[in-house]
Amino acid sequence: MSARSFWRPGKGQSRAAVYSFLGLVSWFPVIASFNLYVAEVTRINGKSMYPFMNADRDSILRRDVCLNWKWGANRDLERGMVVTLRSPTQPENIAVKRVVALEGDVIRTKAPYPVATVMVPAEHVWVEGDGPPGTSLDSNTYGPVSKQLITGRITHVLYPFNKFGPLEWRDHKRPLVY
Repeated sequence: MSARSFWRPGKGQSRAAVYSFLGLVSWFPVIASFNLYVAEVTRINGKSMYPFMNADRDSILRRDVCLNWKWGANRDLERGMVVTLRSPTQPENIAVKRVVALEGDVIRTKAPYPVATVMVPAEHVWVEGDGPPGTSLDSNTYGPVSKQLITGRITHVLYPFNKFGPLEWRDHKRPLVY
């Protein structure tokens, strides 16, 4: 074996490398489509869902990591579910909030909402963060949210490992809906 053949791959080796590369690259659209339409791993930032999520709120390094299920996200919603949605005031941002009321429900609002009670209109939901008042931009700031803005449902906690598993949203204390 000469030094030249050692450093340069042969014709068959080059072809195999190209086929391997093309095989790998062909999966990129599949993975991108899966993340866009089916599910993705989402890191929860901010303190609006404290203490349910990001219980270690003073640490910028330790954030909850969750599975965000996007397939059919805005169908069959229930009170208490944790969803991701496009912020009505900043559409480039994705927010994580809890569904508090569904269409037709009458909800008692919190400050800064200007009216004491609101009936949620058709094809809308009322969402709120779990944190203390004033720590969340939610429906109390921008009103009922169109279901079309909902991009996913948080279904499982992946990290921290002591919370690993399905999200137990049904057990969470809910506000009064009239």
